[in-house]
Formats: sequence, structure tokens, C-alpha cells
Amino acid sequence: MRRISCCCLWIGFVITNATRVIAQPADLVFTNAAVYTVDANRTWAEAVAIKEDRITYVGVTAGVAKWIGPETRVIDATGKMLLPGFHDSHVHLVGGGVEMGECDINGLTKLDEILKAVETFAAQHPEKVWIRGGGWPLTLNGGNPRKEILDKIVADRPVVIEAFDGHSTWVNSKALEMAGITKETPDPPRGRIERDDKTGEPTGTLRESAIRLVTNKIPPYTAEDYTIGLRRGLKEANRVGITSVQEAAIREGHLAAYAALEKSGELTVKAVGALQIEPEKMGTQVPQFVEWREKFRTSRFRPTAVKIFLDGVIESQTAALIEPYAGSDKRGWLNIEPEVLKPLAADLDRLGFQIHIHAIGDRAIQSSFDAFEFARARNGGRDSRHHIAHIQLFDPQDIARFRHLGVVANFQPLWASADEYIVTMTEPVLGPKRSRWLYPIRSVANSGAVIAAGSDWSVSSINPLDAIQVAVTRQGLEEEPGAPWLPEEVVDLPLILAAYTINGAYVNFQERETGSIEVGKAADLVMLNRNLFDVPKHEIHQTKVLLTLLDGKEVYRDPTYEPNNDVATEEK
Repeated sequence: MRRISCCCLWIGFVITNATRVIAQPADLVFTNAAVYTVDANRTWAEAVAIKEDRITYVGVTAGVAKWIGPETRVIDATGKMLLPGFHDSHVHLVGGGVEMGECDINGLTKLDEILKAVETFAAQHPEKVWIRGGGWPLTLNGGNPRKEILDKIVADRPVVIEAFDGHSTWVNSKALEMAGITKETPDPPRGRIERDDKTGEPTGTLRESAIRLVTNKIPPYTAEDYTIGLRRGLKEANRVGITSVQEAAIREGHLAAYAALEKSGELTVKAVGALQIEPEKMGTQVPQFVEWREKFRTSRFRPTAVKIFLDGVIESQTAALIEPYAGSDKRGWLNIEPEVLKPLAADLDRLGFQIHIHAIGDRAIQSSFDAFEFARARNGGRDSRHHIAHIQLFDPQDIARFRHLGVVANFQPLWASADEYIVTMTEPVLGPKRSRWLYPIRSVANSGAVIAAGSDWSVSSINPLDAIQVAVTRQGLEEEPGAPWLPEEVVDLPLILAAYTINGAYVNFQERETGSIEVGKAADLVMLNRNLFDVPKHEIHQTKVLLTLLDGKEVYRDPTYEPNNDVATEEK
């Protein structure tokens, strides 16, 4: 009996002390909010209290009073929505930020607009030896814009403009000359120099590895370029509510930029870096990655993943397909053949790296699964959370392999609509039978797979709300409400919100730390001006991010939003 009494006294002591700790006044309290917690039960709440970097209360507004002290900042949300901060599982913050400082033509679709932008940039930067930029659409001049068009704008300096997807580049004659590319230059392995049908001369469009024939001649970016680029990228991410990312193609310069901003206190996301494998350097890269994993690890940045760029894109017929493109004998290609990919995956898995594969075509997706299966057979099962990104075209028999192998399906949902690329460049080269299996998000989710989501910015919009709308409508952002593209693949709002929150946290091995609004977790939050569950589906992308918090600290506030003064931000 005495032992029981002592035990009861000890339990009472713990409970009393826990209550005393929990009941300490919070630094920040939100009241009267629509709090979608994304916890295991998908609970709704009204109030959240934050002490330092942690959430200390989640519940009804009436219950938060004891967490409010004389120094507590209280924000009356007046019905606005609180969500966990968004997680972007495939993004290029450094590269996208660097591109913002160059000739950025993202979003321009007309040739005259693009040429005007290039001409203006060149005139404003007479000091630049190379005119460099990115963002042209693959629909431009049939996906094969010619050098002569650029020559009319800039003839005396090399011009190198990357397509929005990063798989094609448009150059002028001076750039071809500087690179020594002529009619006699052979296509490099896993690359293509587009040529004039009659003369065989290079047209000015380069695909995949052929791009490096030119870019290798350009002076490399400096450490300052990368650091400035990351600052820009972070600003864009925080502006749209992103608090966590997986940076999808890390090189040494990127590592130094993350380390610099962590040291200066400017790193305003939690990030996992995916170190990019270059097939010709694999032998030396993997030992280097092991060293970098420890050298560059910080409290908010972990270079613990490895990126494998396995194929190209369907639009330029460089994605790896099981069957040839319609009307052609081409099947695209794998950047790493299966007999090399399998032991590479096993080696990386053995060393404890998470593997992040870019795979667009059904053959690339299938090869990815084969490699993961090989790694599991060799090393045994472990909590690896390997994932495949982009996953555009499936052999439907492969869908169940996500769940069977514990692989995460990393979609970019913004692409899942019948836009100009799909209608004019994708479906015609696949045919209707294969096109049925483009971006099958619902089918993959129904198989029991974990669904994560990302933007691939700067390839496309970094705003999760844009992609969320497309996922639940399967229509373009500006389309009138109507029939969805592949209606079988429409997903519901809870599923896609989980992909951008708790499942994104899971990808980065931090679901116990962040990704949902629960007591004890980091206070990584985003406030929206409207409750997404009350917004018509076709208006979701019009919703505004008002506040972004990382570890309880404000990293973004909409300039029109003043807490507890809603006149400027209410949108009827």
C-alpha cells in the first residue's frame, strides 16, 4: 500500500508541475480562428497559444484565457483560417532566386513580349558578357525557337535562355559560336541538338545534356550569386505560406548559401537538401555527399537526400517511355541505365540517404521502383521515405508499388489540367489510352500511397493555393467552372491539404516536429484571409496569405493586414 501511495504522490507531482508549465502565459495567442489542425483526426479548433517556438494550446477560444498574460500578444482572427505552414516537397529556391536576377521571362507567352524582355534586359546590362535568363514556354515556335530570332535582338553577345522546364535552352548564333557547336557537332549522350531539316545546321534549341555544351562556357555563379538567390527564394516561399521545403537539386554552392543564411539568422524555412548526382561523377560524388551531410548540417538545414535526374519531359520527347511516342520510334532515354541505377540506389540506401528521383515517363517511374525494390532486397527494409517526383505518365500496374515499397508519391498538382502543353504537345504523342494515366493523383491515393506535393518553382508557380485549386478541379486557374480533365483523378480538399502539410513534413522526417497544429509541435503556421472549406473551388487561388510564422516568429505579413483591424483585408 505504501508503494502505491508513493506512486500516486509522484503522479500528482508530475501533473501539478505539467499544469504549471503549460499554464504559463503565452507569447502569442490566436482567438476566433478557423483552425484546421491536420492532426490524425483532422480536428477543428478556434484558438492557438504559442510560447517561444512551441504550440502550447489548441482548442476553443473560451479555453485559452489562462494562457493570456499581461505581455501576451492576442490576435483576434475573426474567422480567418489557420493552417500548418505549407511544405513544398520539390522546389528550387536557390536556382529560382538566381533566375529572378537574370532575364526572367516566366509567365510571358507571346514571342514579341519575350523578345522585348530580352532586348530590354540586354540594354539595361551592357556590362554582361553573357545574356542569361529563363522561362520561355515550350509552345513557343513549336517548341523549337530559332537562333535567328534572337540574333535580331542581340547579335554581338551570347544569349542563353532556358525553357521554363529546364530541359531545353534557346541560344543565339553567338552562343553556338562560343561553344563551338556546328553542323558537324554530334549530339552528346542523352542530349540533342535540334537541327534544320534541310541544312542540318543547329537551329538554336538544345535539349537535355546538349545544354551543357553552352553553359559550360559561361563563368560559374559566385557564392554571392547563390546567397542572393536564396534570399529571393526564401522571400517568395514565405510570401505564400511555405515554412518547409525539400530543395531538389543541391550543389556545393547551394550548400554554402544555406550555411551562410543559417549563420546570419536569415534562413526562414526548414529545409532538406537533395544533393544532385551527376552520372559521370557518381564514383567520387557519393563519398563527397557523406562528408557534406555532416559538414553542412544545421538546425534548419539537413543535406540528407540525394536527387537522381532520371529522364526528360514528354513535350520534347526526352521522357523515358515503355512504348514509343505516337508516330515515332523514339522512346526517350534514361539518364542512368537500370544496371547502374540499381546498385547506386542500394549504395545510397545503405548509407542512410533518402533518394529523390525525377521521373516523368512510365519507363522512368518503373525503373525507379525497380531500383528501390533492388535496394530493399539487398539492404532490408528501413524507414527510408524515398520519393519519386513529377510522376506524370504511369503504367497503371505500377501504381500499387508506392504502397508496397513504402515510396512517397511527390506530385506537382498545378500541372494536372488540360492546358496548352497537355492538349497540343502531350496527348497527341501519347494517344488517348496512355493519356488516361497522366497525373493520376486520386488513383495513387486510393492505392494507399502517401501523397506529397511541391511546386518545382521556378518551373511553375510557387503558390500552394494555385496547385491546391487545380488538384480539386482538374482545371486551369482561369477556366470557368466546368468538366474536369480526367474526372476520375479529382481529389478532395483534405487530401491535398495533407499533401502540403503533414505529408510534406513526413517526407522530411519531421512529422513529429511540424506539419500539424498540435500541442508541443513547432509553431509553423499560416493564416489565410478565408476558410478554404467555405471558398468555391474555382476561387481557392484568390485566397490571400496574411501571416506566415516559423517557430512562432513572423516571417511574412501581407502589407495590407493589420491584426485586429480587418478593414483593409476583408474580401467579400
